[in-house]
Amino acid sequence: MIPKKAPAKSAAEKTVKKAAPKKKEPVAKKVAPAKEKEVAPKETHKKEAHHPAVSGIRIRLSAFDHRVLDEAAAKILDTALRSGAVVHGPIPLPTILRKFTVNKSTFVHKNARDQFEMRIHRRLIDLTETTFKTVESLQSLSLPSGVDIEIKMK
Repeated sequence: MIPKKAPAKSAAEKTVKKAAPKKKEPVAKKVAPAKEKEVAPKETHKKEAHHPAVSGIRIRLSAFDHRVLDEAAAKILDTALRSGAVVHGPIPLPTILRKFTVNKSTFVHKNARDQFEMRIHRRLIDLTETTFKTVESLQSLSLPSGVDIEIKMK
């Protein structure tokens, strides 16, 4: 037996699409009006301004003599800890070497030279959670001569 072929559809029948079934719209439920909640006015909290706190202080010390530098760093640490600040350091920074080459004679003998070097030792101290008392005590601190101090407020 030979299977029978289905009758061919015409071009008009091919383009007609079946309409999708209509969806039922949800019925709106009646809701009682919501009661308004009593909202208290927002309170503005102000920070106490009688002692403004400095967020942090970074102190860089530099000197030619490392013993004098360590003595100055110890004084700063002691003062900061007594005032209640949190101390990070002293952190030793790389030593800067400056070399100078000088001719021994004034005009001739290029091969005869002297070489001098200057070492600059450095330390870094970070103070956090500082107060006005900390800043005041650091200003009145007397440090040994020969120590260069840079203070930056963060």
